[in-house]
Amino acid sequence: MPKDSIAMTPLARHRTRLKRQGIVRVEVQVRKEDAPLMREIAHALNTPQVADAARALLRGRFTTVSPQGLKALLASAPLEGVDMTRSSDTGRNIDL
Repeated sequence: MPKDSIAMTPLARHRTRLKRQGIVRVEVQVRKEDAPLMREIAHALNTPQVADAARALLRGRFTTVSPQGLKALLASAPLEGVDMTRSSDTGRNIDL
């Protein structure tokens, strides 16, 4: 029997529709008093008018910085106004 001819339950149709929209179900465990806050955060992330601002705020506060190499770290450092010249002094003369 072709898959299309099998009757889908309303729940299956709902989940299929959400999947097409790029929505996934996430389960979290929080304290009872934090549950309304988590619902508000989820609602903000799902509201087009505030989603970008909410993501930026959350990422800025909670995203961890991945470790980088020294070269990448120096390349991203704000070095404007920093004197980067070295003196050519080779030190003192020593008799060996």
